[in-house]
Amino acid sequence: MIDNLSIDNIEYWLRQTDNTQLQQLWDNADVVRKTHVGDAVHLRGLIEISNYCIRQCAYCGLAVTNTQLERYRMADDEIVACACQARDFGYGTVVLQAGEDYGISTDRVSQLIAKIKQHAGLAVTLSLGERPLKDLVEWRKAGADRYLLRFETSDADLYAAIHPPRPGQDYDRLAMLRKLRELGYEVGSGVMIGIPGQTYRILARDIDLFRRLDLDMIGVGPYIPNPLTPLGRGENVPAIDPDEQVPNDELMTYKVIALTRLVCPQANIPSTTALATINRDTGRELGLMRGANIVMPNVTPVEYRTRYEIYPGKACINETAQACQCCLTGRIHAIGRHVGSGPGGRIKSSPADRTGIV
Repeated sequence: MIDNLSIDNIEYWLRQTDNTQLQQLWDNADVVRKTHVGDAVHLRGLIEISNYCIRQCAYCGLAVTNTQLERYRMADDEIVACACQARDFGYGTVVLQAGEDYGISTDRVSQLIAKIKQHAGLAVTLSLGERPLKDLVEWRKAGADRYLLRFETSDADLYAAIHPPRPGQDYDRLAMLRKLRELGYEVGSGVMIGIPGQTYRILARDIDLFRRLDLDMIGVGPYIPNPLTPLGRGENVPAIDPDEQVPNDELMTYKVIALTRLVCPQANIPSTTALATINRDTGRELGLMRGANIVMPNVTPVEYRTRYEIYPGKACINETAQACQCCLTGRIHAIGRHVGSGPGGRIKSSPADRTGIV
């Protein structure tokens, strides 16, 4: 059985290539997943409400520097209609996601949360980037249940290289995550796997940081280059030993999902769209079989979904919400799991039960 997951041991498993050893990792992660969060796969309807963004992140197609992207903001009635559709599909949560768009006011988000609660009765997760504390306070008061904010990397130099600060104002994301916890949100974060400049040691420290932050939700997925971004064009790539660069491939993604489940046994961990993008046939299923317990089907109308292009070639980009729901339900049943009911929040137990060791 896998135990003593120090940073050194996490790095050992990240470098592991032996199939017999890796099968032990997959089996351990699946047992821990079943023990702590059960066989339910919770579906959370994703609504991409705006693709405007003021940031210049070097990897993201929504960056303000991408002048080729046709921008949009969904209307309130469209967003609420998507939430009601998610309710009708049996989803327990909607996720309101956008670029860092200050064109969407604090009050407007508060009103959207209230309308979704009134008309759809769902849990509301926000993924709106770095916002002032007053916004986070107001949205929690309005009824928001969760907030997702990826810290992207625990390495300060790599973070600075891929995530230029906003002129005149910037926030410490780790401090924000701790403040979100104090405000009563369920807190989610995560990293990209294989972004240029990410070493095995950095990624091992990222996984250890998941544990130290005691996150409720953890999203990890492969870095997929976008040719309309600086990193996608090969510009300003951090110089590291090529042998130390983490690959942005499918196998590494499964390793990170499994190790994340072992160090954070109670967390909600999605099998992401990015994973499904690099393996459209079985990527989501294998993610679920190696530690994940969440899938986030997209309920954004197709005319907007095709413009929310963080990276190219996203899976399910042209599928209707109905088609996506039917497909995912079938895939979940095919691996012997079932669709969960209700909001699917983290169920916390005592600290003694959070070891992730079997």
